[in-house]
Amino acid sequence: MAAPVHVMITGAAGQIGYALAPMVCRGAMFGPDVPIVLHLLDIAPAAESLKGVAMELVDAAYPLLKGIVATTDVAEACKGVEVAVMVGGFPRGPGMERKEVMGKNISIYKSQASALEEHAAPGCKVLVVANPANTNALILSTYAPKIPKENVTCLTRLDHNRALGQVSQRTGVPVSDVKNCIIWGNHSSSQYPDVNHGTAGGKPIREAIADDEYLNGEFVKTVQQRGAAIIAARKLSSALSAASSVCDHMRDWVNGTPEGTWVSMGVLSPGGDAGYGIEAGLMYSFPVTCAGGKWSIVPGLPIDERSRGLMDATAAELKEEKVLAEELIAAM
Repeated sequence: MAAPVHVMITGAAGQIGYALAPMVCRGAMFGPDVPIVLHLLDIAPAAESLKGVAMELVDAAYPLLKGIVATTDVAEACKGVEVAVMVGGFPRGPGMERKEVMGKNISIYKSQASALEEHAAPGCKVLVVANPANTNALILSTYAPKIPKENVTCLTRLDHNRALGQVSQRTGVPVSDVKNCIIWGNHSSSQYPDVNHGTAGGKPIREAIADDEYLNGEFVKTVQQRGAAIIAARKLSSALSAASSVCDHMRDWVNGTPEGTWVSMGVLSPGGDAGYGIEAGLMYSFPVTCAGGKWSIVPGLPIDERSRGLMDATAAELKEEKVLAEELIAAM
C-alpha cells in the first residue's frame, strides 16, 4: 500500500467537515487503495465538538485511515499536509455588510496562508470552500507566495454538479451520461451555468431538452439559487452535496478527468485568449481538464454574445470583490 496522503480539513467540526471526513476515509477523494492521515482543524470554541468527530472516526474503524491529528492550532494542523480543504470561514450573519464579512475572512485566510506556507508539504494542493470562496482563495494565494499559484483553487464543482443534476432531471438521462456543462465565474448567484457545449445521452443538451426559454431562464436561476433553496428546505446549508463535490474536485485534480470530459474549477485566470478574455489574476471558474496532477483550461470553445455578457457580468462582481479585499488589506 502507498504512503498515506495527509489531508487537512478546516472547519472540521462543522456540517461540511462532518460529512466530508467519512467520505475521504472511504476513498471517495483519492480511491479505495489510498491510505489517509486526516488533519482536522477548528476554532477553540469548537474543540469539544472536534474531539467528538475524531472519536467517531476512530469508532468507524476505516481501513484507509492511518492517523488523525485533531487540533485548534493552525501550525500543528498544517504540518506536512499535501491536500488542504479550507472549509472554515466566517459566515455572513443577519444584517452584516459584505465588507465586514470579507474583513473577518481576510484575517482568517491570511493566518492560514502563512501557516500553510511554513508547514505544509511542498506542492500542497489547496481547495477553498468557505464563502466568498473565489476571493478567499485569492487572499490565500496572495499570502502564501511559495505555494504555486496553480495549486490554489476554489470550489465550483458543487455548482457544476447541480447543473448536471438539473439536466438529468429534465431529460431523464442518468446523470452519469450528462457531460460538459460549465460554471463560469464566481461561486455566487452571478455565476453563469452554461450548457452550450454539454451533452445528455450523447446528444447536445439544447437538442435533448429542446426548450431554450427554460435553459436560458429557469435552469440558470435554479442552479444559481440552489444553495438558498436547500437552506429554505432544510433550514441548514448544503453539506452532503458540498462534501461530495469536494471529493470530486480533488479526485479529478489528482487522478485526472475522464477522456472527453471536462469539469469546472475556480482557478486564477491567465488572461488573454487562454482565459477567454477574463482579466488576469481573478480567481474565476473555468472548464478544465486534469492530467498528471495539473489542471488546464479547455481552449477554444466558441462563446456566443449572450454567454459573453454573462461571463463578463460575473467577472465584474469578482473584480469588485478583489478591489474591496485589496482596500481592506491596505487598511490592516
